[in-house]
Amino acid sequence: MISAQAWADARLLWDYHRMHHDPRPCSVAVGLGSHDLGVADVTAELYHQGMAPLIVFTGSTSPTTRARMPRGEAVHYRERALQLGVPDSAVLLEPRATNTRENIEFTKAVLAEAGVEVSSVLLVSKPYEERRSYSMMRKLWGEVEVVSASTPMGLEEYADSIGDAHMVIDMIVGALQRVLVFPLKGLAIEQNVPDAVAAAYERLCAEGFASRLLPADVVARPGL
Repeated sequence: MISAQAWADARLLWDYHRMHHDPRPCSVAVGLGSHDLGVADVTAELYHQGMAPLIVFTGSTSPTTRARMPRGEAVHYRERALQLGVPDSAVLLEPRATNTRENIEFTKAVLAEAGVEVSSVLLVSKPYEERRSYSMMRKLWGEVEVVSASTPMGLEEYADSIGDAHMVIDMIVGALQRVLVFPLKGLAIEQNVPDAVAAAYERLCAEGFASRLLPADVVARPGL
């Protein structure tokens, strides 16, 4: 059972992770690979709304996605987007990245190779990854404007859609740790974390929502 306090704390982190950007037209939409096929749905919808003329789906596989997306996250995202009416000519694939740093760096290379000039990126992620991926983009691809987007759901609705509320809260907690740690590793810009959010994070860690936390030795060493 998840306590009422844990749900309240998770909602605080959920709201903090959302950047609350209004979608606007960008040079390209980048869908960050994950276990959540909803990222592809949102990216396709934004394409149909005219928010980007081109999509890059980026991602290989991970322990979380290997069984669900055996051909790779980017490939499955592309297949989903084509089912939703996005033309094949509007989709580029980056199938090698295994973390967000690689998502960003490899996507830059794919777009450069394709001769695409990029001044702005519509960055589509899971809802609780908006702030972390935004802060990493600002650090690793600082010359472009970044607009964040994700599935427009509340926490409980999203957890129901995934089918594992405990895992979702674990992910939310892990994302907050990375917001705190990654600037120290030179991987992200620093973000202000309100005291109430930091306190909620500590309570969730203490209550055992810790499966997605980076180990202490990884936190201590430079880089990933």
